[in-house]
Amino acid sequence: MRWIPIAAVILVLTSCGSDGPPWRDLGGICATPRAGIDRQGTLDDEKKFLRAWTDDLYLWYSEVPAYDPAGFPTAIAYFDVLMTPVTIGTQPKDRFHFTYDTAAWERFSKSGQDLGYGFTWEALHTSPPREYRVAYLEPNPPATLNGIRRGARIMSIDGVDMVNGTGQASLDTLNAGLFPKTVGEKHIFVLEDFATKASQSFELTSKDVITNPVPDVHTIQAVADSVGYIQFTDHLATAEKGLADAVNTLNAANGGAGVKDLILDIRYNGGGYLYIASELAYMIAGPTRTSGQVFERLQFNDKHPSIDPVTGQRLTPTPFYNTATTGLALPSLGLGRVFVLTGGSTCSASESIINGLKGVNVQVIQIGETTCGKPYGFYPQDNCGTTYFSIQFKGTNAQGFGDYSNGFSPGTAAGGSTLLGCQVADDFGHELGDSAEGRLAAALAYRDSPTCPAQPTRALRAALPQEGIVLKSPWRQNRIVLP
Repeated sequence: MRWIPIAAVILVLTSCGSDGPPWRDLGGICATPRAGIDRQGTLDDEKKFLRAWTDDLYLWYSEVPAYDPAGFPTAIAYFDVLMTPVTIGTQPKDRFHFTYDTAAWERFSKSGQDLGYGFTWEALHTSPPREYRVAYLEPNPPATLNGIRRGARIMSIDGVDMVNGTGQASLDTLNAGLFPKTVGEKHIFVLEDFATKASQSFELTSKDVITNPVPDVHTIQAVADSVGYIQFTDHLATAEKGLADAVNTLNAANGGAGVKDLILDIRYNGGGYLYIASELAYMIAGPTRTSGQVFERLQFNDKHPSIDPVTGQRLTPTPFYNTATTGLALPSLGLGRVFVLTGGSTCSASESIINGLKGVNVQVIQIGETTCGKPYGFYPQDNCGTTYFSIQFKGTNAQGFGDYSNGFSPGTAAGGSTLLGCQVADDFGHELGDSAEGRLAAALAYRDSPTCPAQPTRALRAALPQEGIVLKSPWRQNRIVLP
């Protein structure tokens, strides 16, 4: 049975007895209850819920230390330590533990509405000398953004040096500009154009921005055929129609002859809803390759080997969904290979597309940089106005593969987490979707001859912008499941 997201939040369930797990009885008892939603309780009640929920659902529950909850001033502070302290090499085993205001999360996950300026930043160096650039602008940006182009670098915010500013007061000013908290905030940014190196001052005003998760779809005429290009930035609910429309557009190209190949640009796509990833994978591969096949299997902790602990349903693999949530049949391209443009911000649900297609032997050719490495996912859990995200499952494909915690990397082999393809730096000198843009150009060239562009010298590479991470809401960089 397919589970359709009928609400953006999994509400805490209450039971009439003790048949369910303890956290279900403990949920919704709050120090500051929401009218008509929660019951009056205490901060201690909220902490008891979090511990019981973690002990039952967290993937690595046995590794969580037994902290004294009284030592934490808020429920969120307590939640922040309810995770494994284990490290693997220099990285924490769990890098993906976070919370989100429930109202804000619901607003964005349903509609794509987020607080910002109309474009997305990419952090390439977060310590001095800092380098923060414009990764991309939303389609049809407001007039106040005229003159801002992809690749523009922040030189200062509200008079504070972005590149080398130090001290807590300076950092507070910089963060306030980067991450506005309310609509209508005004901040002065000095931006340096990537190509001309000229600096210009802009007064930016924060607003609720409606994100378009499929901002560009077009065909590129090759020598003997056509190639489709889709830019896909977020696995939002609103992406479902956008992706279906994109595939219909590509199928109608060339008088209905369609396209020979697809280049899927997910370099800035951090994830979101898993069902969107499944739908897109189906639309790429088509019914012949996916019929009766597994897109992804969810594996929970050893307390839940056969039953989904949130829905209570028997665990069944996620298929390649061939219908939309409206019940309408999805279109498909029926391709046996796909080119993906990736970067360090290609995460979670986006990696599921890669892994799911690999599982049914669709050839995935990767152009760009290593993905973030997040084979894990969540059921978001609201309690007392905060939505908690704690790793609850690992995803594997039809062949049982899910070991890509170090990311997918373009290389010369096609096994494990290494894919055929080329390592190519992000090209801020061209707009996304421009056939001359470095990663897109490399993908087009690879179609004709499976060779990679020459790598720049060490000195030249050091002078180029390095791979960064786009600054998005944490939930937009994950694998989210809704019952």
